[in-house]
Amino acid sequence: MDLALLRTFVTVHRAGSFTRAAALLGLSQPAVTSQIRTLERQLGRPLFLRQARGVTPTTIGDELAHKAAPHLDALVEIAETGLDDESALRTLHLAGPPEFTAERALPALTELTGDDGQGFALRASFGTAEETLEGLAAGHHDLAISTVRPRGALLTASPLCDEEHMLVAAPRWAERIGSGALRLKGAPALENLPVVEVHESLPFVSRYWASVFDSRPAASGTVIVPDLRAVLACAIAGAGLAVLPRYLCSTGLEQGEIVALHDPAVPPLRTYFLAVRTGTLAMPHIARAHEWLQRTAASWC
Repeated sequence: MDLALLRTFVTVHRAGSFTRAAALLGLSQPAVTSQIRTLERQLGRPLFLRQARGVTPTTIGDELAHKAAPHLDALVEIAETGLDDESALRTLHLAGPPEFTAERALPALTELTGDDGQGFALRASFGTAEETLEGLAAGHHDLAISTVRPRGALLTASPLCDEEHMLVAAPRWAERIGSGALRLKGAPALENLPVVEVHESLPFVSRYWASVFDSRPAASGTVIVPDLRAVLACAIAGAGLAVLPRYLCSTGLEQGEIVALHDPAVPPLRTYFLAVRTGTLAMPHIARAHEWLQRTAASWC
């Protein structure tokens, strides 16, 4: 069987579209379509169901991808690393949410980038859960940190750690609310306070309100910035209340720059998952990084 046909097939399977696969492979869409039809004729089975938007693999297609993809990834790894230069560092491509990746994962992994014979070069990119998992499936990343557990056989994920969320604000807002107000009034005590968030939909605040107060927030966002570190800076500056991960605001709490407005008996949690393409943990540098992050994450929670 032609390896080029298998490579095209796996790319289509991961991309979910002939058009996206063609862009990833640097081929025309008719060329990709022709290669898939050739492979289907050789196997005597359909590999994809054509839909209005993209394609869906058949059972045979899923089975073939599950068997072939890890081996193709290993061949690509050999080709990219080179057979003659044994001293060349392998490169680990990591993707995840910007704040967690920058504050947690990257500092941990930089310990493995030395020249001890087992180290690797490190490349990181940031994105949403959907973006990082799509990039992982398409072969752009080796590891992906996501708040969404991927589905399907091509990606394998394991829980990395749980992130505790806190309702915080600058001290003057706590003074304005008054001690005991939240305990007595609940969410209504916060209705007139400005809110700092990462998106107009108030994802962190809404999740906190639903989990702790069993309600929806009445306020709208006063300051919207697409990075939790910027949310923290605005909250410290007095822009309003915010819901933030404990690890991100612990220093501000210790220094008195912000205070916790509420201390629920069961704080809201968000789980991070560490995902890889199935079979790629056979590659030593990916396996080492995966194991190291799992071990290090035990101290994060």
